[in-house]
Amino acid sequence: MRKLLVLLALSLLVFPSRAQEISEETLLKAMHTISSHDLLEYVMIQCDEKYQGRLTGTAEYQACAEWLAGEFESWDISPAGDEGGWFQWFDIPYTMVYPDCGLTLHVPLKKDEVLLKHYNYVTEYMPGSTSGNGEVTAEVVYAGYGITAPELNYDDYRNIDVKGKIVLVERESPVGPSAGEEKFMPWYEYSFHQHKLANAVKHGAAGMIYNYGPIANPNNDYYEDFVYVHIGDTVVRDIFAGTGYNHRDVVRQINSTLKPNSFNTKKVVTVKMSTRHFPDGKGSNVIGILKGTDPVLKDETIIIGAHLDHLGLCYEMIPGANDNASAVAVMMGVAKALATNKIPLKRSVMFLSFGAEEQAIMGAYEYIKQPVMPLEKSVLLNMDGVGVGHSIRAAAGTNYPKLWSFVEEANNKYIHRPLSTSYFSNLGRPRLDAARFIGAGVPSLSFSTYGSTNYYHIPLDNIDIIKPEIMEDLAQLLLVTVVNMANSPDPLR
Repeated sequence: MRKLLVLLALSLLVFPSRAQEISEETLLKAMHTISSHDLLEYVMIQCDEKYQGRLTGTAEYQACAEWLAGEFESWDISPAGDEGGWFQWFDIPYTMVYPDCGLTLHVPLKKDEVLLKHYNYVTEYMPGSTSGNGEVTAEVVYAGYGITAPELNYDDYRNIDVKGKIVLVERESPVGPSAGEEKFMPWYEYSFHQHKLANAVKHGAAGMIYNYGPIANPNNDYYEDFVYVHIGDTVVRDIFAGTGYNHRDVVRQINSTLKPNSFNTKKVVTVKMSTRHFPDGKGSNVIGILKGTDPVLKDETIIIGAHLDHLGLCYEMIPGANDNASAVAVMMGVAKALATNKIPLKRSVMFLSFGAEEQAIMGAYEYIKQPVMPLEKSVLLNMDGVGVGHSIRAAAGTNYPKLWSFVEEANNKYIHRPLSTSYFSNLGRPRLDAARFIGAGVPSLSFSTYGSTNYYHIPLDNIDIIKPEIMEDLAQLLLVTVVNMANSPDPLR
């Protein structure tokens, strides 16, 4: 009620010159058609079991994409995909992970006696989302970062034999983005999951336990019969116990000297995976557009982006309520408010729901390869994880102060949420759709929310953690921002 009174009071003020053609009454009416109830319902629909976690390439993902396109169509938003349809298609292989997976440590007791320690799903390990199918019992060899880089005189596999064994590998690389571009870039490609997995296979390993945290992640390649899991501190501690090595000291030494410190732990584990690979999957981006009315400015496009996909089954369904059903819901709220209230827009506004963000950000990559509207005349407002907490953050506002000024103005006048921004270096592995666009020279902001319990890439990312009020406020914030941007007399970039 307090917020409503503030907004009504503001209706007596003169609206900023950036959007003089839009009356305050029209804008307020449009803002109040966005409701937390509707946004929460959109999240719940996406998290329904019938969509099975929305893994791109699956029939369930495409069914969810069809639902989203149907909503756009019902609001008289125009399709902007391939051949005049809603979808921009691309190839995407995928892997399904089924129950009957596990990670077990063999603990020797007395002669011929072994204690089997079975690790807990989610809290201690997660199945590899692109693992091969099968069961491997073998010694564990610690292989540092799993990197072979001859030009850097660095090889974690030098002087160790991993054939038929399971390698324990760290995430990232000894030199990270925090060291600065000049020092990090020679290591950049080696920090990718794909290099680590391929390098383990190349050296003859039978499997990998990846110290990436017990989370699901389908952003990797598939190798038949090569099994792997993601692990956290508990498993690492157990494997290092009794070896004479301290894990933190070993990692610290590698990072400081840039010299490998690999060794055979003599520990034995069993990695059991139940998977099926589908090499011929088809994925899609969902694209709708409201064309601008100005004969010149209509070729400029404000893209509102949010990836539709999540992680599918690993082996339980991972709903992805915050990541990223929340952002799709906010995008839908803005789209419906703009379209059904017939808000005049001089520039075009596109609603771009990416597929395969979780699979190497392929949907954004495909759009950049084949853009619907000129990239050199586009800006992106992206969202990723906007359904929790009480505060809003927009990455890259420092990079693009013109875009940020619209957001800041809208928040100060209407929403009054804690709002912050940051500089986005775009070093390291791309982790956001916005990173692809920034790399392609498209000014972009990427919104997230924070301040309450969040669960990342595990089944607990469900509807129970969602805070509908923050989604409503962000949707209203973006509505005002987009209206001002679309009708601004000044260039956006």
